[in-house]
Amino acid sequence: MMSNITETLMKPLEKFRKEQLGSAKTERKKYEKETEKYYTSLEKLLNMSAKKKEPQLQEADVAVEVMRQHFQEESLEYVCKLQEIQERKKFECVEPMLAFFQTMFTFYHQGYELAKDFDHYKRALQINIQNTRNRFEGTRSEVCELMNKIKEAPQDYRQTSRISSEGYLNVQEKRPPPFGSNWVRRYCTFVKEQKILHMITYDPKSGGKCGENESVTLKSCVRKTTETLDRRFCLDIEITDRPGTVLTVQALSEDDQRFWMQAMGGKEPVHHLGKTYSKERGIDAQLDDVGVNFVRNSINAIEARGINDQGLYRVVGVSSKVQKLLSLMIEEKNTEVDLATCEDWDVKTITSALKQFLRSLPEPLMTYALYKEFIIPAKCASPESRVQAIHCLVHRLPERNREVLSLVTKHLANVADHSKQNLMTVANLGVVFGPTLMRPQEETVAAIMDLKFQNIVVEIFIEQHEKVTLPLRNTAEVKSDD
Repeated sequence: MMSNITETLMKPLEKFRKEQLGSAKTERKKYEKETEKYYTSLEKLLNMSAKKKEPQLQEADVAVEVMRQHFQEESLEYVCKLQEIQERKKFECVEPMLAFFQTMFTFYHQGYELAKDFDHYKRALQINIQNTRNRFEGTRSEVCELMNKIKEAPQDYRQTSRISSEGYLNVQEKRPPPFGSNWVRRYCTFVKEQKILHMITYDPKSGGKCGENESVTLKSCVRKTTETLDRRFCLDIEITDRPGTVLTVQALSEDDQRFWMQAMGGKEPVHHLGKTYSKERGIDAQLDDVGVNFVRNSINAIEARGINDQGLYRVVGVSSKVQKLLSLMIEEKNTEVDLATCEDWDVKTITSALKQFLRSLPEPLMTYALYKEFIIPAKCASPESRVQAIHCLVHRLPERNREVLSLVTKHLANVADHSKQNLMTVANLGVVFGPTLMRPQEETVAAIMDLKFQNIVVEIFIEQHEKVTLPLRNTAEVKSDD
């Protein structure tokens, strides 16, 4: 009995501790080592005189950039390892417990009835373990892909939303004569709406200890030239709280300086920077009359010509034909083509064009603002409370979003009704349209973990279409009918 416990419970847990937690400690040591090397080299770079020869400065910049890349890669590897352990322990620590209980029930013949009572829980636990393992394997590739994206373009993943910018800045603290000034590294967070700069004294080389916290209200920001200060990447910040006081800060690099200037509305000391605008390539998808008519036209055509086609919405059309159709209907605003009777466009081209149009909207139909609120009901165990919560959220959407969402989900319910012919069940449609109808504004590991809940939300819309799209005044009538 004891030997079985050792084999089924103790050894797997010990193996998990040695292999997973041990590797995490190794990654942490690498991370701390790279942290020390990077910030030491960065401090040397920032203390270099701007009067040194350009080749020397460039060589120093290149060396620090290489160190920064190594530091960034080790940081991502360490965070990724911690995330992996958090997910692995959900099945690698629970599975030995399940094996242990199985051994106990096998050993005790007198415990047969108890084992029988436990059987339904055991089966549910086995299913949960397998589902957790499958989710881990499914999301692991997504996490690695996100990590590689961050490695390639770290600036694209800096904190946005209502916090405009955050990161390290060296702040000049002026002292009374004859002591001169001192530079202190602080972790700064700039809130764009209130123009408030929060500064926390924090040195990662000292074990991550936090010091004093200070907040100032920004009035203006101007780039400081090397003619007035023998340091690069500096900014002069005028403070509203203390009129006439100018706070001088130093960014970590030229790109970082540009990022802070953009966040704070900074200006050049001599001339103003011209504004530049960029537009993503692709169709100009909007929820205007043209866009809504295209959605209606596409749905009518699909239901008239291809509602029974196998793999509807899973089978994709030829990309060039899809782009041509979107260009004709959206860019050229052609309202004369009736897709339900026009044989020039096959059904898979129309379904692909409809999906691409919905994905190309400035924000998804369920909006970025309500994304997290739509996810919450999907995690709720009560079907009735799910429907009720989603019904309330639908009526917080803009009118056009609500109109198009109702059209699409009603159509998907019709597609699901023909699942015996087209093989597109509610679950299959949820997988296809989950990321199309709702998605987070930022791509994060947490967002990847919420993918399955996006599908559940869409499944609720399809199965309970009539209830969730009812006007609020009719809610009481629906409850009484139930």
